[in-house]
Order: sequence, then structure tokens, then C-alpha cells
Amino acid sequence: MAKLIYVNNMSLDGYIEDERGAFAWFPIDDEVFAVQTDLLRSVGTFLYGRRLYESMAVWETDASLAAQSDLLADFSNTWKAANKVVYSTTLAAASTADTRIERRFDPAAVRKLKATASSDLTVGGANLAAQAFQAGLVDECQMFVLPIIVGGGKPGLPTGSRADLELLEERRFRNGVVHLRYRVLGQ
Repeated sequence: MAKLIYVNNMSLDGYIEDERGAFAWFPIDDEVFAVQTDLLRSVGTFLYGRRLYESMAVWETDASLAAQSDLLADFSNTWKAANKVVYSTTLAAASTADTRIERRFDPAAVRKLKATASSDLTVGGANLAAQAFQAGLVDECQMFVLPIIVGGGKPGLPTGSRADLELLEERRFRNGVVHLRYRVLGQ
């Protein structure tokens, strides 16, 4: 069975956006970006909330991004190779290939997808990830913790629910980012 992995970038104080909704404060460098690309390379399906999908769709809709470097082209190709499921009540149509829109998050459908998938899935977007956690679907968390405190905003981990974790791997990067990989216990 495929794993459902929650992947995010967050500040040291646990936020994926600051109080203004910005996330441009991430000090991602080539080394971190290459590790993130390798992580996504093993994924066959991305589960996204609308807002995260719209910010990621540029990897397919804006060819100038991939043209900037081999590293960015690799990420773009990796992103385009995966299927995408976007959960949105407002998005009328997908702007990218291999993308389907679902109007609501259905835990039974995600369980079936995990059972039949030949490669892992990721869930992205804090609200969608919270629903996946609450349904007991998340098998692994991979956090890229950034060396900044933003003081408030959108939490990167769900509030109001508990999950016990086992640390599987940690890696420090020269720019101060720490990658933490956890298995969710009891799944």
C-alpha cells in the first residue's frame, strides 16, 4: 500500500504563512530545493487544497520558471509527471494536465487511492492535511523547518488533534533549514 505523506515548509514557530498570508520568507537554496525535488520524484499523486494547487500550477503553466536553470527544470518536470487531485468547491476547471477536481474530501476515496496506488501520495495545504490527519490517513510527515520565527499566521500542523510520531530521519542544511521525517504511529 502507498503512503500518504504530509510535506511542508514551516517556520521554527510552526507556521506555513505569516499573519499577512505571505510565505515568501522561506530561505530555500539549491541544496534544499534538490532534496525536495527528489522527495517529490517518488510521488505519483499530489492531493492539494485549491490555494496551494494554484500556487504550484505555475510549474506547468509558466515555462519561464523551468527555463531559469536545470534545477528548476527538474522540479518542473517532476511536478508535471504526477497526478493531481484538487479539493475545491470554487475552482471551475484545472489549469494543468493530469488533474482532477473533487468538491469534497472523502476519506474512503483516499483510502482506496492509497490501496491501489503504485507510488506514494502527498497531501498539501494545511486545511486539507488537517482533514487527512483527522481521518487517520497520514502515514508520514516531512517538515522542512526554516530558521525564522514569524510570530503568527497559519499553523503548519493541525490543531485540535493528536498524533504520536517516530523520528525516522533528520538532516541539517548549510542555510539553517532542518528536514525532519516522521512516521505517524498507529496508522
